Amino acid sequence: MSITRHQPGKRMSMSVVHGNTVYLAGQVATDYNGTIEKQTSEVLETIDKLLAEAGSHKSKVLYCQVVLNNISDFAAMNTVYDAWIDPANPPARACIEARLAHPSLKVEIIAVAAKD
Repeated sequence: MSITRHQPGKRMSMSVVHGNTVYLAGQVATDYNGTIEKQTSEVLETIDKLLAEAGSHKSKVLYCQVVLNNISDFAAMNTVYDAWIDPANPPARACIEARLAHPSLKVEIIAVAAKD
């Protein structure tokens, strides 16, 4: 099967398509000063764009891993995530607390999706 890398960089590609599966790199907000809701919204908008570029859509997301730098942001993050996700096709999901690459980052989301 072929492998297609989208937006390849020095360390990683933003997404990789292998067969009918799309793997997204962990996405973080560019506005480090935003609230958890703003950062989550920005991350999900980026995921939408990457999925479209790879020939997929949020209704095809198979798995999401949400990483919060503070688990007390869980409910606030979920208000944005729940409004975004396709309720007819919810993915498997995990949510953990971990230190992120910059102390001002509040959320990082990794996703795997099927291609359309």
